[in-house]
Amino acid sequence: MPYVVLMTDKPDSAKLRADTRAVHVEYLDANKHMLLAAGALIEDDGTGGNASMYIVDTDDRAEAERFYRDDPFHKVGLFSDVKVSRWRKAFFNKARLI
Repeated sequence: MPYVVLMTDKPDSAKLRADTRAVHVEYLDANKHMLLAAGALIEDDGTGGNASMYIVDTDDRAEAERFYRDDPFHKVGLFSDVKVSRWRKAFFNKARLI
């Protein structure tokens, strides 16, 4: 079962997010084989970014934790909170799995 990783940014960290974004995207691209999905949590109007979410394709919690810890966003101290949880795929890619 994959792991969902939810990472909340520290307050007033928009500049840090913007300054680190390019190297963060490079990291995700280089490791996309590990991801079922990834992206920023944004405002309804499509602006901003105050958190990140990954669905890491692994059965190993330590590997999922390593994945977010190696992310440049984590390394520069962007996140105030990180939650890692197993995810049971019930519906995925428009298919019912249960």
